[in-house]
Amino acid sequence: MKDLSIVIVNWNTKELVLDCINSIIESKTKVKYEIIVVDNGSTEGSVEALRKIKEIKLIENKENLGFAKANNQGIKIAEGKYILLLNSDTKVKRGSIDKLYKFAKEKAGAGVVGSRLLNPDGSIQASCFRFPTIISAINEYWLGQRGLTAKYIPDNSTPTQVDVVVGASFLITPQAIKKVGLLDERFFFFFEDLDYCRRVYKEGLKVYYLPESEVVHYHGSSIRKVVTKDDSWRSLIPGSKIYHGIIKHYIINFIIWSGQKWQKLFR
Repeated sequence: MKDLSIVIVNWNTKELVLDCINSIIESKTKVKYEIIVVDNGSTEGSVEALRKIKEIKLIENKENLGFAKANNQGIKIAEGKYILLLNSDTKVKRGSIDKLYKFAKEKAGAGVVGSRLLNPDGSIQASCFRFPTIISAINEYWLGQRGLTAKYIPDNSTPTQVDVVVGASFLITPQAIKKVGLLDERFFFFFEDLDYCRRVYKEGLKVYYLPESEVVHYHGSSIRKVVTKDDSWRSLIPGSKIYHGIIKHYIINFIIWSGQKWQKLFR
C-alpha cells in the first residue's frame, strides 16, 4: 500500500501538467507515493502526452466533468492512505511533499493541510482564506472590493490553524476521508476546497497551513480560459443554502443578482 496518492486534474494544460509531474518526480520524495492524473476531456494533446508517462495512472474523461468530480474519480482508485490534491498548474519544491505528509501524520486532529503557495517570481501568494459571509458578498458585488473570501497570507512562518487552505496543494488525511468523505460535486470549478474545509470542521477535525511546504502556483492557469467571476459565485450559491440556512441563502442570492445588474448598468 502507498503512503500517499497525488491526484492531479488536467484540462487543456499540457505543458503545465507535464511540468507538474516532472517536479514531483524530480523532488525525490521519500514517502511511497503514486501519481493519478484525471484528464477532463482535453483536446490539445494532453492525453497523448500523458499516455507516454509510465509513472502515472491516467483516467481519461470524454468531457469536462468539473474539478470536484474529477478529483473524486482519482480518490476512488487511490491506493494511498493520504490524498494530495494538486493543481495541474503547480510545481512542487524539493521536500515539500514529505513535509506535508509528515506534519499531517503527526498532528493529531488534522483533517486538511495546505502548502505555502508561491508566485513564479518567488513571492508568496495568498494561500488561505476565511469563510465567506453576507458582508463579503456585499463588499464584492456592491462596493467593488475584490476578494469575496478574503484571501490572505498568515503572518507567522510556523504551522497555523486556518479556516480554509487554497486547493492548489490540499492534503487530506485518512481521518477526513473516513469522516467527511469525497468532495461535493455540486461545486464544478470553485469553492470545493472551502466546502470541504467547512465539513472538516463540522466533523471535529482541523485545517492547517504549513509554510515550510512550498509549491509554485501559476495562479488560475488551469481554469482561466473558461471561468468568469459570475461562474465562481454560481459555485458558491449551493453552499450558502447548506451552511447559512434558507433565509440567508436568498439574501446572498439577491445581493449577487442585484449587484450584477447594478454593475452592468455602469460598465
